[in-house]
Amino acid sequence: MSRARRIERFLSQPFFVAEQFTGFPGRYVKRDETVASFREIIDGKCDTLPEQAFLYVGNVAEAREKAEKMKNA
Repeated sequence: MSRARRIERFLSQPFFVAEQFTGFPGRYVKRDETVASFREIIDGKCDTLPEQAFLYVGNVAEAREKAEKMKNA
């Protein structure tokens, strides 16, 4: 269940059309990068990261950075 929530949050990538609603600048994320990150989540390689780290990030590396910032805050 928690992987599904991580995927749900990951799919909230920073889209240009959502800028005005999220406050996060939109940007383009390459399809291959998205698929590779999605695969890492599915394979369980991100199970130790908090679900909130996946909101508005473009890839898993950003989610890891965000999780580290959340941990240190």
